[in-house]
Amino acid sequence: MKVAVLLVAPTVPSRQKARPLVPQREKTTSSQAADGSAASKRSYQVEALAKGLRLLGQFSEQRSSMKLTDMAAEAGVPLPTAFRMAATLVTEGFLEQLPDGAYRPAPKVLTLGFAALRGMDVVELADGPLRRLAAATGQTVNLGTLSGDRVLYLIRLRNNDLVTANIQVGSRLPAVNTSIGKVLLSGLDEGELDKCLTVESFAGATGPNAIRSLAELRPVLANVRERGWAVQDEELAYGLRSVAAPLRDASGSVVAAANVAVPAMGFPVTRLLDELRPRLLNTCQEITRLLGGS
Repeated sequence: MKVAVLLVAPTVPSRQKARPLVPQREKTTSSQAADGSAASKRSYQVEALAKGLRLLGQFSEQRSSMKLTDMAAEAGVPLPTAFRMAATLVTEGFLEQLPDGAYRPAPKVLTLGFAALRGMDVVELADGPLRRLAAATGQTVNLGTLSGDRVLYLIRLRNNDLVTANIQVGSRLPAVNTSIGKVLLSGLDEGELDKCLTVESFAGATGPNAIRSLAELRPVLANVRERGWAVQDEELAYGLRSVAAPLRDASGSVVAAANVAVPAMGFPVTRLLDELRPRLLNTCQEITRLLGGS
């Protein structure tokens, strides 16, 4: 018995072509977009370079040289990786290896640091007025900005009579016990102040009048906000006094502060304020105008 099979072709409406199926794009939520943006940023990071920079970041004024084992441990880098990175940094001129095997930053790091400092508008604009102030007073003049809970010194024009011989450009000192630091901290609101300062922020000063707690510091900062200048009276170190004032930009924000530092022996607070504060305030006002402030 024969079975006939009828093949029927499917009918397609005239003048109408079948369209390929295109998957619909899911809507992206704001959180997904944020995650995607973060992932995109991470995708550009060169992890090997990041690890090498973390090694360099372990050095400070207090730790001018370090053993490789300490560098690796504090940077969170495996020792063999740290060894290869340190060797590379030595070859490229960013690290030096000492006879005892320890490492220290090489002059090429200083070149980068000074280039960064000189590239800051406030440093460039403040240099001339501060040099004139130092020449007119015969005293040490400094410019600093806030770096965490520390003052980072950007300009230092030192008088040889000053007792703090070890402070230099790039030094970082506790903000709570420096006149520059008090001026800069006075520009923070209470929430920012709480985030900036910890118990450790009050360590490191050796002066007899050092501020030891945030409770002690708050009324001092209130006075600085009200009068527009700050005094350091043998707080940072014995035998050192200074007076500081703010530098403001076009928005009115405090971007840095300058001070005049003197030996306490020849300058009681009254003389410091009577003779040097007016000159300092005039100089800071001049720099503020150069920065676009008023």
